[in-house]
Amino acid sequence: MLFKDIIGQSTVKKHLTEMVEQNRLSHALLFLGKEGSGALPLALAFAQYVVSLPAPSPVVEDLFGGMTALESVPNFISPDEIASQPNFHRAEQLLHPDLHFTYPVIPRKSGEKTYSHLYITEWREFIKQYPYGNVYDWLQFIGAENKQGNITADECNEINHKLNLKSFESAFKVIVLWMPEYLKKEGNKLLKLIEEPPPNTLFILVAENDELILPTILSRCQLVKIPALSNEEIATALVERAKAPADTAAQIAGISNGNYREALQLLQHADEDWQSLLREWLNATLKGGPLAQVKFVEEAAKLGREKQKQFLRYFNHLLAQSIRIKILGPDHALLPEKEKDFAIRLNKIASVSQQQAVIEELDKAAYYVERNANAKILFQALTIKLYHIIQNKTLILVS
Repeated sequence: MLFKDIIGQSTVKKHLTEMVEQNRLSHALLFLGKEGSGALPLALAFAQYVVSLPAPSPVVEDLFGGMTALESVPNFISPDEIASQPNFHRAEQLLHPDLHFTYPVIPRKSGEKTYSHLYITEWREFIKQYPYGNVYDWLQFIGAENKQGNITADECNEINHKLNLKSFESAFKVIVLWMPEYLKKEGNKLLKLIEEPPPNTLFILVAENDELILPTILSRCQLVKIPALSNEEIATALVERAKAPADTAAQIAGISNGNYREALQLLQHADEDWQSLLREWLNATLKGGPLAQVKFVEEAAKLGREKQKQFLRYFNHLLAQSIRIKILGPDHALLPEKEKDFAIRLNKIASVSQQQAVIEELDKAAYYVERNANAKILFQALTIKLYHIIQNKTLILVS
């Protein structure tokens, strides 16, 4: 994986390149970026780049006491040129012996010790198929179902053992530790190694929420912030990589909130008629009464978790655009005409403050959906909350 394979993030790529070129590479980096920003693929590309760099030229003392290089090997190669290095192909395939990985896993059998390397075959395939995937995607990929992934004390001991060995081929030993949020107090086993690692050892931690990382680990890392992707970057990637039509890509980019993973999920269901479902929900909530509400809740519960999240985010996006129309005018809405008309109707139902309250509830609901909340209970509670937020506004949204 090369830097050019990573969507956007030109400023971060430049910063990382300069760190290597100017010999300012810290021994522990924390790539911090929200889901879908590309923190993991960028960390992998950087790890593959570092581990593929040629070793410094060996030197010997000549007959007159001077130092002479045995061979002329460049100390720095740009990321754009690293593919020409002999070690890069194996690094790209995640096969390099000096490139290590740690990620949340589950025991294959109850009571059995578990290590990340036991899932390395699945890991390579997952990165190949879903480089922008999240930890839920990964755990489902390895068949975790509802089991909680973990990075165990045994894994921490394994990291200490691996990184205290000499490197095999590269000038660096590199470890990519994905989701340090899953390190509990056992993570303290890594403190000495992170603070005083063996020479030419690089830790790359990749996280989404720094508040869930052990403060003792956080304080020992140099922070590399990975910003959310812009709508333009996501739209371009959907057109070029996923072969999406330009208008569909632009619409999805506006909803995805800088999250390329979410954009890909939305693209899979681009033909879903979320607007009709939303109209049904609002009519049931504001006019239809308990029977209509129960009917909608039953329908929403059957969608499945990913579709439920997309539906909630679609509603959220329409509300955000509705507020934008209210403040700036219809010409500033980032919506097709049909959806713009719907957003204008939302302004007739609820004030800006009411819409902001609904947005907060939708955000909470999407969070709970992600964490396996009971869909019927969640949508029933959400319907009741929506009714109380906008109970005095009962305009029906009809075509």
